[in-house]
Amino acid sequence: MFGSIYTGLTGMMAFSQGLDVISNNVANLNTPGYKGNDLLFQDIFYRYGLSSDSNANYPSSEIGNGVTGDRTLMREAQGEIRETGNQNDVAIDGNGLFILRDGEDIYYTRAGQFEIDDDGYLVDRVNQARVAGFEDGELVDINVSELGNNRPRATTEIILTNNLSINGVEHEIPEVEVFDALGGSHLIDLKFINDGDLWRVEITDDAENMIASDGEIRFRTDGSPEEGFNRFSFQLAPDDVPATEILLNFGEAGSFTGATSFAAGETSDLVVESQDGYARGALIRMGFDRDGTLTVEYSNGKDNESTQLALAWFDDMQALRQIGGGLFLAGEELEPMIDTPMQGVMGEIVEGSLELSNVELTLEFTDLIIMQRGFQGSSQILTVSNEMIQQLLDIGRGGR
Repeated sequence: MFGSIYTGLTGMMAFSQGLDVISNNVANLNTPGYKGNDLLFQDIFYRYGLSSDSNANYPSSEIGNGVTGDRTLMREAQGEIRETGNQNDVAIDGNGLFILRDGEDIYYTRAGQFEIDDDGYLVDRVNQARVAGFEDGELVDINVSELGNNRPRATTEIILTNNLSINGVEHEIPEVEVFDALGGSHLIDLKFINDGDLWRVEITDDAENMIASDGEIRFRTDGSPEEGFNRFSFQLAPDDVPATEILLNFGEAGSFTGATSFAAGETSDLVVESQDGYARGALIRMGFDRDGTLTVEYSNGKDNESTQLALAWFDDMQALRQIGGGLFLAGEELEPMIDTPMQGVMGEIVEGSLELSNVELTLEFTDLIIMQRGFQGSSQILTVSNEMIQQLLDIGRGGR
């Protein structure tokens, strides 16, 4: 009878702990990367009894002494991935944990809420620990300071394609955009004049100043560029800007993949296929590919790739310790598997998104009812035990 009081008390304490776990789950319903927990109920030691006719190996009675709830189990299921529109938010679809480093301390998280700090490092928005990447097989802190703008590149080569008709008199390609050494944009006109067995080249700028007039291009009888006459260089030297040498490239000698010279009436369709210069570009977008590669896009249309995100995974996720802020700690005895997204067991990256909590409200409310009824039942045992003890005391008083 007295033992039932302590047994009922263990039930009340365990169900109270269960209520604590449920309340924490519900409170973190909207916490990115949060993993819900379940309280594990376990029966505790037993008292065994033997009767005179029972076998010593098989006790006649087994009376338990209550329940304990001193251990929780983390729910490892993935939460819903929801788009946020923030280019620095990152989610993992599948296995993996982001690696955060703060000096000698290493943390792991599923909550990819990142931002750029004043030193250009990609950091966790909550505790400012640096996000780790993979570079040449080593973990590094991801830094984007050198990706803030795209340096200009002077035009050094203009590649031409299509045909200069041998029956034509002249052909002009107007307003070809080129860039100087500082990234400044200039428009030049290319004029090709048929001079019998060769084409003379004249180049003027947008102010009609002659830049070059001594160019000479020749073609073989089969219409392909002639060796030694398939390229022509000139200098672009705007005011107060270092001069840049630009090569007009008509294609490989003897090849028909670049410029050609066939009979096509008096009409030529020679055009600029490409030029390799560009202006300075400002960073307009940063994000991560599915494989975790950091990519940036610039206002000049160029892009760049940098470090890959590093992910970690553990054989026993239950051995990780939750410390708040969406962070996990691993003991020294735990050795993580480290790799890049979409490699090995690792999942893929979803940019501009976050993984939500894996808490299911319906399940929590169901468990809440069970905890409430369990607590009520355990408290009722204490009430009944107390009444029975009181009856015993009343019998004792009556006997005196």
